[in-house]
Amino acid sequence: MPITFDHSYARDLPGTYLRVTPDVAPAPRLLVLNQALAADLGIALTEAEATTWFSGAALPPGAEPIAQAYAGHQFGGFSPQLGDGRAHLLGEIVTPSGQRFDLQLKGSGHTPFSRGGDGKAAVAPMLREYLISEAMAALGVPTTRSLAVVATGETVWRETALPGAVLARVAASHIRVGTFQFLAARGDKVRLQALAAYSIARHDPDLLGANQ
Repeated sequence: MPITFDHSYARDLPGTYLRVTPDVAPAPRLLVLNQALAADLGIALTEAEATTWFSGAALPPGAEPIAQAYAGHQFGGFSPQLGDGRAHLLGEIVTPSGQRFDLQLKGSGHTPFSRGGDGKAAVAPMLREYLISEAMAALGVPTTRSLAVVATGETVWRETALPGAVLARVAASHIRVGTFQFLAARGDKVRLQALAAYSIARHDPDLLGANQ
């Protein structure tokens, strides 16, 4: 079946993200597609669809990409605003069993959180993440999952020139400790409480009726 997106995070938690569109890859080429994971998610993906949708050439129907905000420690100090500097959350997939998963692109371009970075990723690190995340999942270690890697056809400059790529990855969510820190640093108690309630409902709904 085609991908059907929900957007509960964006709907329920305004002020924790910015809407931003992935960059368009100049010459996308599919390197790997995890059809077994697609089947687990209850979606059917052709190679042409994966190449187009995960390269930014076109958005999947129903996708509403955002970059999530978060805070955290970097270079030895606390930063009240970091955020997705090279990732775009396309939306959430609800599986036939009712589980909810984020579908995110990594290396998909510049966002307002890039802080001077180019928002890109290289082929080798994206293939490495694909292999390691799938190996961890096979070992029963909770982790993000990798759905596809698409070469972009552009050059990414690091220590040297490298071929660029985008990783399509799946996770139960991309809520971080830093998401809470982002709101706490702003003294936004209302949204902080909303984030806590959303996180509990999404990840451990049995706690909803527990004593506070």
